[in-house]
Amino acid sequence: MDTSRRTLTLGGIGRRVLSFAAGAGMITASIMTIDHFFRANYPKTIFAGSFCDISAFFNCDSSAFSNISQIMGVPLGFFGMFMGLLVVLGAVFPSEAFERTNKSLSLLNVLGVVALFLYSVLHLGSLCLLCSGFYLFSILNFILFRAYGIDREAKNIVRRWVRPSIKLLFVFALAAAAGAYGMIEYHNARKEAQMGIGVDVVRQFYELPKVPWPSVISPFWTARSTEKFEDAPIQVVEYGDLLCSDCLYLNQQFERLEKEFAGKINVVFQFFPLEGLCNDVVPRKAKLHPGACELAYIATYDPSKFKAIHDEVWANFRAARDPEWRRALAKKYGVEAALDDPAVREVVRAQVETGKEYEKTSAEHPYGIRSTPTLIINNRMIIGTLPYGHLRAIFRALVEEREGGSKKFIESWVEQPRPKKKPASK
Repeated sequence: MDTSRRTLTLGGIGRRVLSFAAGAGMITASIMTIDHFFRANYPKTIFAGSFCDISAFFNCDSSAFSNISQIMGVPLGFFGMFMGLLVVLGAVFPSEAFERTNKSLSLLNVLGVVALFLYSVLHLGSLCLLCSGFYLFSILNFILFRAYGIDREAKNIVRRWVRPSIKLLFVFALAAAAGAYGMIEYHNARKEAQMGIGVDVVRQFYELPKVPWPSVISPFWTARSTEKFEDAPIQVVEYGDLLCSDCLYLNQQFERLEKEFAGKINVVFQFFPLEGLCNDVVPRKAKLHPGACELAYIATYDPSKFKAIHDEVWANFRAARDPEWRRALAKKYGVEAALDDPAVREVVRAQVETGKEYEKTSAEHPYGIRSTPTLIINNRMIIGTLPYGHLRAIFRALVEEREGGSKKFIESWVEQPRPKKKPASK
């Protein structure tokens, strides 16, 4: 077989350019995914929190916060970037061994892409646009190898797809291991840097201008330490949406914080569904979360059942987007009448309308409350989610401020990095 004419990277400049473009696209999408992973999990300022702003389905934060976003501290995007780099190098420095190896890896890669896509859609109920870019370029890469790759005429599927160079695989594995180690070290450095960033976040929090409480405060509390809202050292009004993935992440943070600050924290859930049926404060997001108003009505109808419904929605977040599931939820709790009750709609409307009471924080939106989650913590507004360590630092500072007494070092408000083990002396 004349490989110089009939293969992807050995068959002329045109096909090599296509292969190079597919690999470069994989690299670009992967780098953007890695960057988003670190920005979402380790924001550098109090102003960089994540919030719902695209749609319930197309949401990169769900992927960034998920259990599969990393493997032993290595973001998944690293492996995609490495695969893209091999494709680019194979197009620039073509050889039969390189092409056979990349062809085998392209099959493995596309199988991984299919698995991740199904996990995201079926389990997470969302799709990351950045990841989708990688998926598309990976599929293009696979198609190119299938159509023009070496050994494509072989009838035996193993001979056609699984003939990598063992030497190259060994070299690639060493390079990948070295790169992964560097990524782990960088990840650990970002974690440790949260101590210093946590200190900055506390300072930034106290520098925020004070804002008044909403004129109407929701009667629905997710954490209650005192009868009167203002009596707790930590007072939080959470503008939330029960179909907001970032609100789900925040709820997971609050579950931990409520235990640590038991008896010292009050959290009110201020309904702010990002759906035009009950929210005209953010008209640009009127179609963001279909069904969010319906869930707000269901959770509002009977105050004694609010917390149970609130928790069940978060536990079944993907299913909650299904109208049939919502109707079953209403029936389970005996609140079917909520969907047509004018009094319930008024309760939700009154909370939503308080979003108009704050000065706009974005040129794109006329009012201050423009997304979920938005937190008002002790009369200071924070837009979006923050990592557990940052919220914990703010909360510890507020408790110390309320309790008075001897002042501690500001570093005591944040998690201290674990000291690295010293090698044992011989």
